[in-house]
Amino acid sequence: MTEQLVSWGIAIALVCAIVIPYFLHHRRRIVDGEQRKAEAVRLRIDRPLGQFPYIDPLRCAGCSACVNACPEGDVLGMAGGIAVIVNGLRCIGVAACEAACPVDAITVGLGDVKSREDIPLLDDHLETNLPGVFIAGELGGFSLVSNAVRQGRIVAARVAGTRGQSAVGSESAVDLAIVGAGPAGLSAGLGAQSASLSHVILEREAGLGGTVLNYPRRKMVLTQPVEISPSARLAKESYQKEDLLEMFEKAVADAELQVRFGQAVTGISSEDGVYSIQTADNRYLARNVLLALGRRGNPRKLNVPGENQAKVMYRLIDADSYSGERILVVGGGDSAVEAAMALARDGANEVAISYRKEKLVRIKQRNQEAIDRMIAEGLIRPLFPSQIEEITAETVKLKIGENESVELPNDYVFVCIGGEPPFKFLKTLGVQFGGEQASV
Repeated sequence: MTEQLVSWGIAIALVCAIVIPYFLHHRRRIVDGEQRKAEAVRLRIDRPLGQFPYIDPLRCAGCSACVNACPEGDVLGMAGGIAVIVNGLRCIGVAACEAACPVDAITVGLGDVKSREDIPLLDDHLETNLPGVFIAGELGGFSLVSNAVRQGRIVAARVAGTRGQSAVGSESAVDLAIVGAGPAGLSAGLGAQSASLSHVILEREAGLGGTVLNYPRRKMVLTQPVEISPSARLAKESYQKEDLLEMFEKAVADAELQVRFGQAVTGISSEDGVYSIQTADNRYLARNVLLALGRRGNPRKLNVPGENQAKVMYRLIDADSYSGERILVVGGGDSAVEAAMALARDGANEVAISYRKEKLVRIKQRNQEAIDRMIAEGLIRPLFPSQIEEITAETVKLKIGENESVELPNDYVFVCIGGEPPFKFLKTLGVQFGGEQASV
């Protein structure tokens, strides 16, 4: 009897040693998830900006497989026994959560675009309400190079499949005019070349790459494995900016794509089934048009006194060219954080970062961890929440919190608060968006 009691005691002790810690850990995770969900609602980061994980609460089994699979580590959490969004702005669209869910309760996408005023309405072939006008890449709401490449191919295939139906109008019109030489535009151009479609690619910058071209030097770009062309296959999850641009250039050279640089499109009109694309010094005719413009557009301004000084810049290309400078970076996204870290990395500059919210909420997890370390080491001074009030020749005046004001000695200001998406231009063309009827 004594031996049986001892055995039972050992069994109970083992169960307690295993079950109780598991229960406490699970409970802490639930409580943490509920707190983070409440904070997400308060900070307005529980809602979509681009692609977004949509969770069916009736299907969710509460297994947390999606939480564990997310490469960002902080998009999803557990609350009330189901998965919830705790930082939707960090979703980068790789859909690892969707693949990991055993009950198909998650879909990564744009949701009901009919209610979203920031997403143009497109059909399954990425065609707008304007016949023969397509949109691909970031402008349509999806990020990642792999998504852009896939969408460029979809458009080229669609134009090739309807070539007989659209062969009207001027003989000088190309089958497809592509606005933008980023991943989506280049992919469409390669698809057009493969399908023997006449085409032209119009790029306002002096080089290939679109948004990638304007990234800081040596920035790592998340791609996912994808084949741009037979000579340019992206086999890794990420590439350095310069390596990616080199692949783009090789693909264009090998395929002899028709790229026209320095051609910023100022207007598009239609007559007799042909689109006229106007740039500052040229006019191009096309039966179909792909708008692969990206979402950045023109840089957003602070609209404060002194912003027009030469020391105020809107992108950082080469951090190594700054040394011994007093620098303020403005913004709370990945571009701002990466600029601040690049400028502060070797300790040669005095770097501060200003953000209007009380904490950084829009950045990738690895950037969050890296900047937290640099702040703890004193390499970057955080100014949260703060607003720029005035920029002078030698200082920057800021309001911190509700009442405190400071004036920092300053040599350079980098404003990294995003750009104005070209939505106004699209609406002028007559492209419809969700939540509204576009006016021509």
